[in-house]
Amino acid sequence: MTKLILTLLMPLMLGLIPTPVDFQPAKGNSTVNRVVVRKPSRALRKATADLPDFSRKEAYRLRIRPRRAVIEAYTPEGVFRARKSLEQLQALGEVPCGVITDYPRFRHRGLMIDESRSFKGVDFLKKQMDAMALLKLNILHLHLDDSAGWRIESDAYPYLTEKTAWRVGQLYWDWEKNGYRFVSKDDPEAYGGCYSKEELRELVAYAAERYINIIPEIEMPGHSMEVTKAYPEVSCLLEDGTRVVGSWDVCPGSEETYKLFEAVISEVMEIFPYPYIHIGGDEAWMNMWSKCVNCRKRMEEEGYTDVHQLQGYLIRRIEAFVRSHGRQVIGWDEILETGVPQSAVIQSWRGVSGGIAANAAGHQVVMSPNSHVYIDYYQDLIRKEPPAFGELTSLRHVYSYEPVAPGMDESLVLGLQANLWCEWIPTCEHAEYMLWPRGFAIAETGWSPAALKEPEAFRTRALAMQDLFRSMGYNTFDLRTESNLARSGYRTFESYEAAGLKNPTGIE
Repeated sequence: MTKLILTLLMPLMLGLIPTPVDFQPAKGNSTVNRVVVRKPSRALRKATADLPDFSRKEAYRLRIRPRRAVIEAYTPEGVFRARKSLEQLQALGEVPCGVITDYPRFRHRGLMIDESRSFKGVDFLKKQMDAMALLKLNILHLHLDDSAGWRIESDAYPYLTEKTAWRVGQLYWDWEKNGYRFVSKDDPEAYGGCYSKEELRELVAYAAERYINIIPEIEMPGHSMEVTKAYPEVSCLLEDGTRVVGSWDVCPGSEETYKLFEAVISEVMEIFPYPYIHIGGDEAWMNMWSKCVNCRKRMEEEGYTDVHQLQGYLIRRIEAFVRSHGRQVIGWDEILETGVPQSAVIQSWRGVSGGIAANAAGHQVVMSPNSHVYIDYYQDLIRKEPPAFGELTSLRHVYSYEPVAPGMDESLVLGLQANLWCEWIPTCEHAEYMLWPRGFAIAETGWSPAALKEPEAFRTRALAMQDLFRSMGYNTFDLRTESNLARSGYRTFESYEAAGLKNPTGIE
């Protein structure tokens, strides 16, 4: 039993995030004067024989000797992952001799960054991708449009950026108080920005060098106030002939809506090579659809009796368009409610129930429940933190999340993703503060075996990694100032006290 416990603890003692699958220590430390890359040995082939293809693709074996390191891998991506482990060890201190055997649990290990509510720019995203690569995170999901601003250049529909990429109010809520005003780029009160196609291709190339895939999101039919302001013809038409310009939802009854989104998605697919295109599908209000001439006509033609069926019509039609171009749709869990083809990937955000239901129905799922991995939520006590959203979601609480709920088919769980929405996060510095160190927990949960997760050992490693990140210029939250409540992983004083823990105020 003692030998088994030591075997399990060895990878945790190494200090890496994410912790590797296996570490067999040897005597001494290494100066690593040279790195040699070789084909997979019999030992690596045996260790990875039963793995799915995606996991073998990233698998590696790293033999660290007194003066050199030997990397074995099936692919250049595996070599890259090994080099990042070695880079971490060298940056954190002494490099212990021994053998690391490693491969990922999930194929999708992601972060989402909301570019609409606060625009970040190329340099910020490159910096975060450098951090992601070090941690073996491999998906960057960019929320490129929402009511607060359209952030991707379109040749077919230039007004999307010309009319709605700049607004009055750096903070989302200030923009709301100002009456949702959009202005021109040259306006003295203008805040915002957008990515040119050249900049996005630059980001895609930068990501590819780090084995990171970028998933673009073009939101529909809700969260589309900026679209209906830029192009009124995609807004609902009332019986008196007026358009509901600036409405939250686009009109699913108008052919102009499909013309716009198909053109924009075509441009998006030219830039982003990864097979997945995110089309949103969440929080549509649908309050104008019953009053709209075109929506009522569409309902009559399709035999619909409920406006919710129009949401399903739009999503299925866009999904078919995307699929016809050899790509695959991802949508928030609402799209499951009105019927989508089996090929659509469901991203569960309203807790875990949507992901469980989608999994049971045979859909691939990405788990990003707001109960655990929404990192726009407070990471410590409200009184000591900058304004944020939602409940206390500390590092320990994020780390406690297990993506595969009982009864789920793990083969259909692509992975997990943390979401950083930016209504309360107006600057790059604030965004970085919210991303790290909670992003460390996402990296470990996505890569490492569930059996190796241990919160106290992880916290020790996270403290060292936080210090490393700070030395590299990242504006991280400081775990050393974390309250007892946040450190405990409990979300409320009541749950903290119910567990019989002392000092529920969280004051050290």
